[in-house]
Amino acid sequence: MDITKTAGVEASVDGSRPTRRGFGRTVRAYVALMKPRVLELLLVTTVPVMILAQGGLPSLWLVVATVIGGTASAGSAAAFNMYLDRDMDAHMQRTANRPLVTGEVSPRGALIFAWTLAVGSTVWLWLATNWLAATLSVAAIFFYVVIYTMILKRRTEQNIVWGGIAGCFPVLIGWTAVTGSLAWPPVILFTLVFLWTPPHYWPLSMKYKEQYEEVNVPMLGATRQGSQVGLQVILYAWATVVCSLLLIPVADMGLVYIVSAVVFGGWFIYESHVLYNRAVRGTEPRPMRVFHASITYLTLLFVAIAVDPLLPF
Repeated sequence: MDITKTAGVEASVDGSRPTRRGFGRTVRAYVALMKPRVLELLLVTTVPVMILAQGGLPSLWLVVATVIGGTASAGSAAAFNMYLDRDMDAHMQRTANRPLVTGEVSPRGALIFAWTLAVGSTVWLWLATNWLAATLSVAAIFFYVVIYTMILKRRTEQNIVWGGIAGCFPVLIGWTAVTGSLAWPPVILFTLVFLWTPPHYWPLSMKYKEQYEEVNVPMLGATRQGSQVGLQVILYAWATVVCSLLLIPVADMGLVYIVSAVVFGGWFIYESHVLYNRAVRGTEPRPMRVFHASITYLTLLFVAIAVDPLLPF
């Protein structure tokens, strides 16, 4: 009798945690491979840019088709990432419940799933939108899997800076899905997301400093003092907000976007300064305040991008 399979229960890869192989749980495990919370943020930056590119509401079919393709593409990159990082994830409390660590998904199953999503999303975007959107989707997967996960993540504290380029591609994909070409507004938004990524992620790496040290991943928050990280967060936050203001003349943005960029950008910068000041004083820096503030800032800014073209002023 196989002691790893009894009453519908199968042991995990390392034998440490049994998992029940129900259909619903298996589906949830594969969905978890796609990092749904990250997907939400990526899609928040895609649909508003489609509205901006159209100058109004694009066809519902085009939005749905782009969202489906973008979700599959980003999910593919996330699944590849979990497959490649499964050894490290097993030693970090933050990632200990990921499906490849618990054994709910096998490495082979995750790899097949990732490749299926990658190929499927590329073909889908090519047929449902255009070749340029599909090509940009492939580039996003390549940057996240190869440039970030395989090359930079375990080698340099600048990993998230250049590897974060992968998260910038949804704005380009959304724009090209509508127009079939590129222009300065999506380039500015691409740069904005690029500048936003470090002050978004570095506070998280401060929070989990010990865990990154344990697995020898040189995230800036794990390799530098809090005051040094805080200063970098401030510089990138200011650069992000300044970049957001460039969209006003280039895309002829209206009052809703202008007010949102100034008010929410000012709040993001304020929280960054608070992080730095607390680190300098030697008090608890509370990095997760900046982490959550960065998410709220980007979400509200892109909501403003979506609303602005729909108003008559």
